[in-house]
Amino acid sequence: MNTKDITQTLTTLFGELVEGPTEEGGYMLNRHDKGMLKSLDKLSAKDASRTHDGGASVAAHVNHLRYGLSLMNRWAAGENPFEDADWAGSWEKIEVSDAEWKQLRDELRGEVRQWLSTIKNPRDVIQIELNGMIGSIAHFAYHFGAIRQIDRKLRGPSATD
Repeated sequence: MNTKDITQTLTTLFGELVEGPTEEGGYMLNRHDKGMLKSLDKLSAKDASRTHDGGASVAAHVNHLRYGLSLMNRWAAGENPFEDADWAGSWEKIEVSDAEWKQLRDELRGEVRQWLSTIKNPRDVIQIELNGMIGSIAHFAYHFGAIRQIDRKLRGPSATD
């Protein structure tokens, strides 16, 4: 099957999560939300490294998302990175210095841009690949919500409509 018929939907939903909705409104985030990338820029390395009740830090969630998107980008480039994927290792980066936090956000931004570029272009896929593409957006949304629960400074605007 070809993703031609859903390319715009994939791009719209993922783009909204990372950059925020358009002025007309969104499907996943409230109007005037800045999206994940700008939200993370408001957080210090110290706050990104903080854990609560033994849970994962914001930095750990961001590293996990960066890693997951890097696998999707490698898959899109023709590799099969899932056979030896180290999902547990993607959670090991809990604390970050100022420089590491900036680098981690930059790396996430790079993986996001590459994945957004990939899903904008129709491609032939089998069902499991399409499931993975759609799942990557849902996975990103889940962790964005979890991150916003960890630190209230990252919360988006309330609904006004």
